Amino acid sequence: VQLQASGGGLVQAGGSLTLSCAASGRIFSMYRLAWFRQAPGKEREFVAAIVWNGEVTYYADSVKGRFTISRDNAKNTVYLQMNSLNPEDTAVYYCAARRVRATTFTKVWDYDVWGQGTLVTVSS
Repeated sequence: VQLQASGGGLVQAGGSLTLSCAASGRIFSMYRLAWFRQAPGKEREFVAAIVWNGEVTYYADSVKGRFTISRDNAKNTVYLQMNSLNPEDTAVYYCAARRVRATTFTKVWDYDVWGQGTLVTVSS
């Protein structure tokens, strides 16, 4: 499976964006899909994750209530709806996938497939 992220751009504070991550293969075979982000000069950090059936989602405290992760297995795509954006959300956003079940999901090494990033810039 290969992942291709898109949907980034420039948005004003308080605005919304939806990121998409399209898989070249069948994502239903991926146990967990996630979004991470990396701001300039900072480490890559966990944003949100969703398990294979879409019934369980996880969010970083910093985005809880503002971001929503979802997946469409028929379209082989995972989405990140981002609302109430603020300048602190400015980063390159990456999608990632893990093939097999695991109990941990917030670390970079918890995932074995990564897409290229898409830049989100939030202006104040």
